[in-house]
Amino acid sequence: MARKQGSHSGITGPKVRAAALRLFARDGYAAVSMRAIAAEVGVQAGALYLYTPDKQTLLFELMKGHLEELLAAWAAEPKPEGAAARLEAFARFHIRFHLARPEAVFLAYMELRNLAPANFAAIEALRRAYEDELAAILRDGVAEGVFSVPDLRLATMAIIAMLTGVNTWYREGGRLDRAAVEAIYCDMARRMVAC
Repeated sequence: MARKQGSHSGITGPKVRAAALRLFARDGYAAVSMRAIAAEVGVQAGALYLYTPDKQTLLFELMKGHLEELLAAWAAEPKPEGAAARLEAFARFHIRFHLARPEAVFLAYMELRNLAPANFAAIEALRRAYEDELAAILRDGVAEGVFSVPDLRLATMAIIAMLTGVNTWYREGGRLDRAAVEAIYCDMARRMVAC
């Protein structure tokens, strides 16, 4: 459908995505209607279809955008020499990136069940690409003789789950600041692979 001349797609489109992210994270995908998203943005429900064909596409694009941003940010991170240093860099990056995006993280992990099969496969491929980055670090550490990993896939999933779990409990101004949390989690990740 063609956008009307004079519309503000560069403003309204991002507002639609931000409102959908907020509402999906707060209320759950299934409970949020397109009408609710439109009300949050301040437009008529029909206007949403200028920015997305349907709610499923909106969910998929939010998840895809989050994971593509994650992969790009990790690719841009400096990579130190040695698997042990890279594991620490990965752990610190993962915590820092995810704590800055709690709604996107919640959506990426809790709403997978609501994706259509083709969308689910695409999101899983992106998730696997990120997991493969950690798996490569662990594989290199085994080859260097600094890690002992009985099952590479299991260790990869366990470390990512542990690091992502910070989002469920961490609050700014709590007993530990981010730097302390990162340091403790880096130490736990090293211990998990017998570093």
